[in-house]
Amino acid sequence: MQCNETDSTSGNSTTNADEEDEGPQICRVCGDKATGYHFNVMTCEGCKGFFRAIKRNARPRCLFRKGACEITRKTRRQCQACRLRKCLESGMRKESEQHTTWTGVGSRAAILVIMSDAAVEQRRALIRRKKREQIGAQPPGAKGLTEEQRTMISELMNAQMKTFDTTFTHFKNFRLPEVLSSSLEIPECLQTPSSREEAAKWSKLREDLCSVKLSLQLRGEDGSVWNYKPPADNSGKEIFSLLPHIADMSTYMFKGIINFAKVISYFRDLPIEDQISLLKGATFELCQLRFNTVFNAETGTWECGRLSYSLEDPSGGFQQLLLQPMLKFHYMLKKLQLHKEEYVLMQAISLFSPDRPGVVQRQVVDQLQERFAITLKAYIECNRPQPAHRFLFLKIMAMLTELRSINAQHTQRLLRIQDIHPFATPLMQELFSITES
Repeated sequence: MQCNETDSTSGNSTTNADEEDEGPQICRVCGDKATGYHFNVMTCEGCKGFFRAIKRNARPRCLFRKGACEITRKTRRQCQACRLRKCLESGMRKESEQHTTWTGVGSRAAILVIMSDAAVEQRRALIRRKKREQIGAQPPGAKGLTEEQRTMISELMNAQMKTFDTTFTHFKNFRLPEVLSSSLEIPECLQTPSSREEAAKWSKLREDLCSVKLSLQLRGEDGSVWNYKPPADNSGKEIFSLLPHIADMSTYMFKGIINFAKVISYFRDLPIEDQISLLKGATFELCQLRFNTVFNAETGTWECGRLSYSLEDPSGGFQQLLLQPMLKFHYMLKKLQLHKEEYVLMQAISLFSPDRPGVVQRQVVDQLQERFAITLKAYIECNRPQPAHRFLFLKIMAMLTELRSINAQHTQRLLRIQDIHPFATPLMQELFSITES
């Protein structure tokens, strides 16, 4: 007969073991029916409880026969001093780590191993520690997220890890600014504008490219540092100096984003036409979300491995820089101090936008976007202290709306620049639907 119970007297937990039945067992202290080994001696439940209740340093005195009272089942309650003496003479000791109880009938009896109070408390502490370790070992947000939501986050994080190297190790063979090179020529129509239309183009181009100037620092593998700052003269060459390099960096980032989408099973399940439409609409937005992860808001620098990009403010007014929508977006988003999981869920919500031009299965894409949004909300509720972050989800969705507006402005500017001074790579031309004239 197997038994697994808790001792009603001590509250100690028990476990089972089998042993051959060797006949009736008697208590070594009082002669009553024994229930097992308690404190290292075969005793009954009464003597076990008595020995446990006696304080370790207690010294009761015999008031009857000067320490020679006979201890039996009937007389054991009469003299505590002599009963304690008999317990100690029998070999019972408080230091015993465990004691056993047997139960059952027949040829076999179940032996219950009962742990001492100290051992029980030690075991409970161990169990509590293991539970804490198990909770800590779970992925962030695992507690409170559904299995599907955990799977979605895991798949997105895997796709991000495979397609975005924050050290930019593989960004090679890029073009650097050649401001001082004579080969860098300003389009003839813009050198000396001969008509109002051409003068307007020139003015608009300067507005698009010169409102904020970008500086570049390149650290060589040998420790050398190469710095580029846009020239202060008004020759016009600074307008075009960085365009080839920006085209190379953008193309590198766009390739990573396309691969990111292809790793996601939900994206691969869509028709190829919808995949193309979603990528055309969202690539720039995902690019900015990835750039924000390497943006240093304290220095205003994008730290891309050996390359560092910072903004030059010709007017000297930092607040004026914040009026630039793109820069303002990066500062505001960085201020939210998002987790990697939140960044990647933002990418998914942006990618699966059903209102992109050319999307056919709008309902399917809309349902996917809603699932990613609900997952983001659940993740925040599970991982962000409340109520301090109760508005974080709304702030993130507002940032995505702002990014959508910036995307539209960026596309218009890109088309204007490309029309005057073609610089886009073939991939950029395809993503932004640029046709060669």
